[in-house]
Amino acid sequence: MENSKYLVLAVISMAVMLTSQAVNAQKVFQINRFVDSVLTLRYWRADIDTNYITRPHTKWTLVGRINMSGSRIHALGVDEGREFESKLKADYKKTVSIGVSYLGMSLNLSLNPAKLLGKYNDYELGIHSYGKRFGYDISYQDAHNFKGWHEVEGARQDITTSDDMFRLRTLGMNAYYVFNSRRFSYPAAFAHSYLQRQSAGSFLLAVSAQWQNGEISNVNGKGSIDIPSADFKMTNIGIGAGYGYNYVPKSSHRGDWLIHFSVLPTLLVYTNSSITIGETDTRLERHFPEGLITMRGAIVRQIGRNKFAGLSGVYDINSIGHSDKMNIRNQKWFARLYFGIRL
Repeated sequence: MENSKYLVLAVISMAVMLTSQAVNAQKVFQINRFVDSVLTLRYWRADIDTNYITRPHTKWTLVGRINMSGSRIHALGVDEGREFESKLKADYKKTVSIGVSYLGMSLNLSLNPAKLLGKYNDYELGIHSYGKRFGYDISYQDAHNFKGWHEVEGARQDITTSDDMFRLRTLGMNAYYVFNSRRFSYPAAFAHSYLQRQSAGSFLLAVSAQWQNGEISNVNGKGSIDIPSADFKMTNIGIGAGYGYNYVPKSSHRGDWLIHFSVLPTLLVYTNSSITIGETDTRLERHFPEGLITMRGAIVRQIGRNKFAGLSGVYDINSIGHSDKMNIRNQKWFARLYFGIRL
C-alpha cells in the first residue's frame, strides 16, 4: 500500500513536469513564431522597385569567404633642406570566414590561419554593413611589421620593421547614403540580401573619418641612413558625394551577372596632423584639396536558383599635408572571394 502511494506520487510528478515542459515548449514556439513573422514582414516590406531589385525567395543564406587586406604608407617632404621619401607596406592579412544570414540578419565568424601559427603578429578588425539606404565600413589595424625603404637626397636604404621598431595604429570609417535606393542596391553587390535584376545607378552622400598614430623608434636599415625616433598623429573628418552603378548585362538572364563600381570622394572639413622627430614638433600644413577617396567594386555570378559566387573589394586612399614640408599618403584595401548557398 505504501509503495502504491509513492508510485501514484511519482506518476503525478512526472505528469506535472511533462505538462510544464509542454507549456514551456509551446511558449518558446510561440515566441519563435512571433519573431519569425516580424522578421519576415520586415524582409518583404522593403520599399523597392521590383522591376530592378528583388528579395531572394529563401530565408537562409550560407556564405564561405577567403579575405585579404593590406595597407601602405607613403611619406615625402623636406627636412633641414634635404628631400626625403619613404614607402612602407604592412604584412598582408589573410582570413577564412563563414557567414550565416536569416532574413537579412547576419552572423559571421573569421579565422586567421597565420595568426594561429604565430606567423602574423599584427591585429586587425573590420566591420562591414551594407544596407539598402545606409551603409558603412569600419576598420581598425594595429600593425608592427612593415617592409619598404627610406630615401634621403637619393641615398636609399631598405627597411624591415618589427614590434619594437615601428607601430602604426589606424581607425577608419566611411559611410554612404543612397538616393536611388528603390532601384540601386549596394547589398545586392556585397551583402547578397537583394538581387539586382536590371542596371541602375545612384548619386551618393559620403562621410569619412580617420584616426592614426605612428610611433618610430630605433629603425635601422641595411644602408648608412638611420631614421630618428618619431611620433606621427593624424585625425581627419571629411564629407562628400559620389556615384555608384550596378551593371547587369542585357545578355544575362535577369541578373545572372552583376558588376558594381562606386567612387566616394570626400573633402576634409577637419584635420589635425603633426609629426614629432626627436625634439622637433612639426604640424602638417593644409593643402587644398585634401581628402579621402573610397572605391568599391564587385562581380557577382548567380549560379542556378540558389547558388552564387563572386569577388568584391574596398580601396581607400588619402593625402594629408604638403610635399614642400611633409606629405603623408595612406592606402588601405580589403578584398574577398566567396561562394554562397541560399536555403
